[in-house]
Amino acid sequence: MFERRIPEWLRHAPHPSVRGFATLAGFEAITRGMLISVFPIALYDAFQDAAFISSVYFAIGIISLCTGLLVPFLNRWIPRRWLYTLGALSYVLGSALATTGTPEMIVLSLALNMMATVVTFVCFNAYVLDFIERVELGKSETLRMFYSALGWTVGPVLGVTLWSWSKPAPFLISASAAAVMLAAFLYMRLGNGRIITRARRPTPNPLAFLGRFLQQPRLIAGWLFAVIRSCGWWAYVVYLPIFAVENGLGEQLGGFLLSLTNAGLFLSPLMARWMQRHSVRHSVRTGFLICSCLFLTAGLLGALPWVTVGLLFCGSFFLILLDICAGLPFLMAVKPSERTEMSAIYSSFRDVSGILTPGLAWLILLVTPISGIFVASGAASLLAWRIAGTLHPRLGAKRMVPVPEPKEDHDTRLQASA
Repeated sequence: MFERRIPEWLRHAPHPSVRGFATLAGFEAITRGMLISVFPIALYDAFQDAAFISSVYFAIGIISLCTGLLVPFLNRWIPRRWLYTLGALSYVLGSALATTGTPEMIVLSLALNMMATVVTFVCFNAYVLDFIERVELGKSETLRMFYSALGWTVGPVLGVTLWSWSKPAPFLISASAAAVMLAAFLYMRLGNGRIITRARRPTPNPLAFLGRFLQQPRLIAGWLFAVIRSCGWWAYVVYLPIFAVENGLGEQLGGFLLSLTNAGLFLSPLMARWMQRHSVRHSVRTGFLICSCLFLTAGLLGALPWVTVGLLFCGSFFLILLDICAGLPFLMAVKPSERTEMSAIYSSFRDVSGILTPGLAWLILLVTPISGIFVASGAASLLAWRIAGTLHPRLGAKRMVPVPEPKEDHDTRLQASA
């Protein structure tokens, strides 16, 4: 009789690693990067009104924010693995609806994509905090950015190029990448994460944990960094392509520049080494200060379109630096018992920036040209630079562990003193 044995990888799920999470992030980068430059152009092509597009993003941002805050509440009845699965399937459904080409379906597709982003982001961060050690978070963020580089580099320019040839094409590729991402997630068998509780008590309502968040200044500062950094990306990703079209620079310029910017993700290991030689505080302050200078100057020189575009392009590389380091103050301050709740709070930065940026842009466009949005973004970065001065100088540095004295050396010195 031959003994039939169950393969090891079926009996025991592989331990999630930094590389595994980076792989998930890489597939999500393809999913989102393919459409990030397509949506603004598609909406402008459908409505021909930058202010109306801002109102669309504003409304969808509110819906997405509510969705993110409800994730911990929904997690009471829906396991985390199913929430992540629903988020991935929303990417697929949204892209499928956009292939119809109607303005209404494009708006609905954008809404589904933004809600999918926040749901998968909450679950992803909770999994990372469950399985990745605190001292490895910096390495995890760096490798995540590196694995995402290809999707964010090729996706934007390929998306707008395919859209000019065949409008359904970028949405079909995005849907396929989301399906592969879901398959990779299922293969990793992350389950529902590690359950860590402090006491046996009912799960709080969706807003109950806001009080704990507001009592921790480090969490508030880290969240503000994420919001302001995301506002900078909104100004660059959404309003730079519209600025280019309005100034006769072409529909594909925004996607082309975004792809060049995202090629800087391949430099993320070098940026991480530079950050390790300095400190988290120094890196965050440097990124926000230079972003502020470049975005402010770009907005003030809006009458010179090519100069504005060049300055914004240079500033985007420092947004990449902030992507690596500006989230660390928040992640390093999260307590194990509050991982899911604080992951939901942290993920809200996307939606808050998605509400603030289009909302303020709508007001700015009533009195100034679109270049005024870049000035506002630069001013916000200057505020973040000031807040970053309150961070601890040694935040993120490895703690010094005393090395035990070798026994032979100790005995030798005792004999010498005798």
